[in-house]
Amino acid sequence: MMTKIPAILYRGGTSKGPLILATDLPRERPILDRVLLAAMGSPHPRQIDGIGGAEILTSKVAIVSKSSHPEADVDYLFAQLLPDSSEIDYFAMCGNMLSAVGPFAIERGLVPARASTTDVRIFNINTASLIKVRVETPNGEVTYDGNHAIDGVNGTAAPLVVDFSATAGGKTGALLPTGRPIDLIKGIEVTCIDAANPTIIVAAESVGITGYEKKPELDQNRNVIELLQELRVAAGYLMGLGDCRKFVLPKPIVVSRPRNGGTINGRDFVPDKCHAAFSVTGAIALSAACVVPGAVAQKVTGLSPSAETRISIEHPFGFINVDVGVRVVGGKVTLEKANTVRTCRKLFDGNIFVPRRVWDGTSKAMDAASLAGPSEHAGA
Repeated sequence: MMTKIPAILYRGGTSKGPLILATDLPRERPILDRVLLAAMGSPHPRQIDGIGGAEILTSKVAIVSKSSHPEADVDYLFAQLLPDSSEIDYFAMCGNMLSAVGPFAIERGLVPARASTTDVRIFNINTASLIKVRVETPNGEVTYDGNHAIDGVNGTAAPLVVDFSATAGGKTGALLPTGRPIDLIKGIEVTCIDAANPTIIVAAESVGITGYEKKPELDQNRNVIELLQELRVAAGYLMGLGDCRKFVLPKPIVVSRPRNGGTINGRDFVPDKCHAAFSVTGAIALSAACVVPGAVAQKVTGLSPSAETRISIEHPFGFINVDVGVRVVGGKVTLEKANTVRTCRKLFDGNIFVPRRVWDGTSKAMDAASLAGPSEHAGA
């Protein structure tokens, strides 16, 4: 016997995965975990018995429901799976998959479409943050066709403007969780910043690389991977997140001077492999750090805080651009603006089938927030 779960498979930004209504999933976390693992085909290196894409960027699930938050239309819970692991990480937010949440919410009738564009207000449960996505809805329907291109994805699609300005301190309570633009860990200067996701930023030369290496070379450099792991785990304690060894946060980003006309060059780790392009949440955190006085990234850019600055981050597949605004008053740094443009594509709309034995089908969740449950992470 099989149980069917209605879902839409999306390419969201440079990631891919199914979006599922919370009401079509079990409430209890152990059962939910079993269902998602079965749906994606984990643990198996090729995820041959599920719809996962056999690597971290295509092993993602977004769970969506109507929101009870006064400033949000829908709740979004992100689940990160791994091909070869039976563990699921609910600690972080994925900004790429977030870009598909707005279109999905409209497609599933959670948000009514307007005549030209529709703003979807999203509460991300993982980071307790509010994000707004502007969706192209000519004639009151979502359109996926358009002329906007993002590096790391072939072709063009309709633009989705994503506003992360309200995400500062969502996980830790402050844009600079330690209260400082620089911390020393193992004698290395590190910037700890919480915008979209808690992130640590280090200079490439301080970890023994140029910062211009490609993903395969960095993935095979175990000395660098292990050092970045040590830095991010130590930073997790400094940021009040507790023991982060089993989680992707705080994510490490390595920076160097730009070579191709951008503002800064970066390599984004998730967390023990280099991102094929650059994560949206990493781009938001890095862009904010580019204009925070004294931060590692600001030492590279030399930029001053302003109401709006276009940050162009060079990465292995090209560029990702963020419009960021930061205000400094009395030494306190506030994130005023953090917008980027992504695209998504609806790949199929149908049902995922999972064995009935992993889910007896007797319990349904009423909203995504109920699936989050109590924090499983110290200090979260």
